[in-house]
Amino acid sequence: MGFFDRLAGKKPSPPSAAAPTPAPTPSAGNGAETPGASAKAQLIAARERLDANDLPGAMTIYEQVLATAGDRADILVTISADLGSTGHVREIVELVGPRYDAERHGAATGINLLQAYLVLKEPDAAQHVLDLLFALNRPDLEERLFGFSNAIAELLQAEQTAVPETNGAAAPKPEPTSINLVSISKPIWFYGLEPLAEQILPTKGPRLRRVAFAQLSLLGIPDPLARAKQPEDELGRLSRALPLWFAETFYFSPHYTPIAAVGLLGEHYALFGAEWTKENLQQLISTTKEGLDYVFTGALRQTGDAYELLLRVWEVKKLRERKQFSARWTRDTADAELAKLHEQVRLFMEWTAEKTGLAYAAPASPAVWLDTLGASLSTFLAEKKLLPNEQLADLEAILSRAAIAANTSESASLAFLTLRNRTERLALAARLDAVLASSPLIAQAQQTLGG
Repeated sequence: MGFFDRLAGKKPSPPSAAAPTPAPTPSAGNGAETPGASAKAQLIAARERLDANDLPGAMTIYEQVLATAGDRADILVTISADLGSTGHVREIVELVGPRYDAERHGAATGINLLQAYLVLKEPDAAQHVLDLLFALNRPDLEERLFGFSNAIAELLQAEQTAVPETNGAAAPKPEPTSINLVSISKPIWFYGLEPLAEQILPTKGPRLRRVAFAQLSLLGIPDPLARAKQPEDELGRLSRALPLWFAETFYFSPHYTPIAAVGLLGEHYALFGAEWTKENLQQLISTTKEGLDYVFTGALRQTGDAYELLLRVWEVKKLRERKQFSARWTRDTADAELAKLHEQVRLFMEWTAEKTGLAYAAPASPAVWLDTLGASLSTFLAEKKLLPNEQLADLEAILSRAAIAANTSESASLAFLTLRNRTERLALAARLDAVLASSPLIAQAQQTLGG
């Protein structure tokens, strides 16, 4: 537990590795500084001043120590820890903030500084420090950093929904926002091919495990509500496409019946700025008639051209986290890293392929497939009048990439055909031809969709 967890009155997320905090050092002498005293002795003296409620005296000593040894990691972590544990949060920002360098001073001081900004309700400064800590690429701190990102998102959300004060009169409270979850129970590219259900969809047996894949949260975005009102971008599409991909994969397994759950807020998509809580999970579970056995949640983060994903598997019966998966990729490594993640999830969940219906094949390019699935969802919802056309973006570029991949498998051909069909009906993209997989099923699908 960090020393600010007690001051902030919040229960922390369980860290994968606790950040080091210096142990209390036995006091020496009467706390008075002597010429030539070592930095360690000066820190002991400063702590004694803090314990005696003499903050000005401690600050004088800290300034002297920082003037001669202010670039040492052990000095900064001790000062930030002692000030924090005695409740002097603002002083951490004043003394340590201007000097902190993540590469030189490490994660422990950064975490203390980050928590100080959270206690002071300064989310922008906290986000800056969090970005520096993520850049250290410390897998042992990953879960804790995602927890801090959630805390920043909650702080930003609280600021956005705060009721402003007016001259002597209470301002009207903002209208509550309600997110509606849309459950997709079949592969998103199947819709429109219902007459071919017997050839495409597997025959499901009894005693199936029910699993939900929830829309991923987006960490580090400053204003999720405002961003959600804009036409969908790559990161938002990815937050919905990954659950669709996994749900589709598990649909073609004899052991599972899956759903993908995505959020709508009014006439646009919802974006989640913080990870799903257990309360959110309970809400999802309560909306499914047959119940659930497992729920996948997770969070995405983008820094420049780099993407990070943390995926959690929850066992519903005990509502406990069973497993975490993580992945990092850039546009150049996306296909390899996403394919690796896909395989890890299948192995953990003991996934096996169905022997009825369409033969399942992992996509040749996961990145292209995810774009195709995300666009398929958006056009499907637009056709149902749940999304306005203005929310959709980049459809011609996505359709072009889907056309190139269309001949790699029957499912890729079917996905291209249904996506092209919807974009044409919605007048969102010009007709595009592609080389399709050669099979009777694809020929029937073309006839069903009108060519």
